[in-house]
Amino acid sequence: MSSNSNIPSRPSEFVRIEATALNELAARLDTTMLTAFTQAVDHLLQSVAGNRRIIVTGIGKSGIIARKIAATLRSTGTPAHFLHAAEAIHGDLGMLATGDIVLALSYSGETEELLRLLPTLKRLEATLIAISGCSTSTLAQSSNIFLDASVSTEACTLNLAPTASTTVMLALGDALALEVSRRRGWKAEDFADLHPGGRIGKRLARVRELMHTAEAIPQVASSTPMPQVIYEMSRKKLGMTTVATENHLIGMISDGDLRRLLERDGSHALEHTAGEIMNPHPLTIEGSAFASSALALMEEKKITSLIVIAADRRIEGVVHLHDLWTLQLSE
Repeated sequence: MSSNSNIPSRPSEFVRIEATALNELAARLDTTMLTAFTQAVDHLLQSVAGNRRIIVTGIGKSGIIARKIAATLRSTGTPAHFLHAAEAIHGDLGMLATGDIVLALSYSGETEELLRLLPTLKRLEATLIAISGCSTSTLAQSSNIFLDASVSTEACTLNLAPTASTTVMLALGDALALEVSRRRGWKAEDFADLHPGGRIGKRLARVRELMHTAEAIPQVASSTPMPQVIYEMSRKKLGMTTVATENHLIGMISDGDLRRLLERDGSHALEHTAGEIMNPHPLTIEGSAFASSALALMEEKKITSLIVIAADRRIEGVVHLHDLWTLQLSE
C-alpha cells in the first residue's frame, strides 16, 4: 500500500492548517485588507440606518457559511437575510430591492449561480461585497468591495474539500458582524432581548420576568399590628413582607427580623406594629436588572428576597432566591 507524504501524521495537523489560515487572515485585516473591511462595515452600518436589506448569499459549502453569517448578523442586532443562490434565479430574487447590500460568498469567485445574479444586482444598484479566495475572479472584479478569503492550502489532504477556506470565510463573517455590532454600541441588554430562550435566555433573563407581582406581593402598612404582619408573611410564603404607604416602599420585615424580635421581647413581641420593627433601608433592585445580578446580590448579602421598585420607590414586585435557582444561572 502506498503512502501519501502529504497526509498529516497527527489529526491535530488538520487544525493547525486551519489555524494558520486564520492567522494569515488576521494579518491581512491588519494590513492589506483593512481599508476594504472598514468600507464593508461602513456599508453595513449605513444599510441599518437607512432601513435597507442585507442579503447574504452563496451555494454549497459557501452557502452554509453564508447562512451562518446571516444568523450571526441577526443575533448581534443587524437585520440580515440568507438567499440561496440557486433559488434566487428561480424567483427568490424578489426579496431584493434597490439599494440593498449583498454579501456574496464563493471561494473560486466563478460560481455559476452567483454570476447569474450579477446583472440583476447591477440593475438594482445593489452594493456587492464579495468574499472570495481569488481577487481576479469574475465575482471579485464585479464587486464594489472585495474581501480576501484566500488560503495557502486546504486542510483536506487532497487540497480539494473546502475546509480551511470555509473556516476563513466564517471568521471573516463573524468579524464583520461583531465590528458592526461594536460600532452600533450593542449592549448585553440588547442581546438579551433577541435571545429569550435556551441557556442564553436564562443567563439574560430580567428580574421583571421572574418577580412576584400584584396580589402575590406581601404588603402591610406601618400601623399594621404584628399578628396581622405574621399572617401576611405566612399567607404569601416569601419569608418577608414589604411595608408601604400607598404602594410606595418605606421598609421591609423578614423572617430574621421576627426571630430577633422574639428573642428580644419574648411574649411582648406581638404588641408592636410593622413600622416599629421594620428595616427602613431594605435592599432593592430594578425590574430591568438581569436575574443573574439579583442572584449575585442575594448570595453576597446572604438574603432570600429583593424588593423590585420603580424610580419613585413604587413597589413593582418581589423576587425570591428560589425563583432564581430554578434558572440554574450559576451553571
